[in-house]
Amino acid sequence: MSTKRVLVTGASKGIGRAICQRLHEDGYSVVGVARTRPADLPADMEFHTVDLADSKAVEAFLALAVHQPFYGLVNNVGLVPTDNLEDVQIEDLYRAVQLNVEVALRFTKHLAPGMKTARQGRIINISSRAALGKPGRTVYSMTKAGLIGMTRTWALELAPYGVTVNAVAPGPIATEFFAGVNDPDDARTQSLLSGIPVGRMGRPEEVAHAIAYFLDERCSFVTGQTHLVCGGVSIGAA
Repeated sequence: MSTKRVLVTGASKGIGRAICQRLHEDGYSVVGVARTRPADLPADMEFHTVDLADSKAVEAFLALAVHQPFYGLVNNVGLVPTDNLEDVQIEDLYRAVQLNVEVALRFTKHLAPGMKTARQGRIINISSRAALGKPGRTVYSMTKAGLIGMTRTWALELAPYGVTVNAVAPGPIATEFFAGVNDPDDARTQSLLSGIPVGRMGRPEEVAHAIAYFLDERCSFVTGQTHLVCGGVSIGAA
């Protein structure tokens, strides 16, 4: 059983909650960070209530957390603006960049030095299949594509120190998050779901399994990669 510390942002529900549960079961010392603590969280799991949309709150938390070394970091928190191009609001752009990109940058910037000192570490960014393009996702796809770009750059910078950086890009996953931004009566949602090659939506636990793979010590020769957990959606059109 591992006792390595792993920090997960956006840890209160959906994919983030499943990641925490899986890593806890695998024996990692999980530290969850989100706005609210889940009622069913294991009593022995460390959790910090932080509004990650508040940059000052993030900095205050990191000023304390950085003093303890972490083996792993999962940048999971995010929001999904759903406007079409002509309806995009610049305010939504700034909000999405702050939560989807800036938070990942801040956490990685603070935790990477400890990993470099230890000469081992695992950083996983949660991107999205939408980074490849999706109607109504101008802002969201931009931020998630940005995470992929940072993943590749950080992988190059941190590789000499034994730290790997990879991304996981989920497709349609059955969460409240997905249901909240995809109207089941919308023809585009129905087309998306009917076009999943494996014939069903994914489960949060399946994304968590991909995270567990990248965190494994034996995954030291894989870095800078983006793993799509999408049921074949990303290749379905082919």
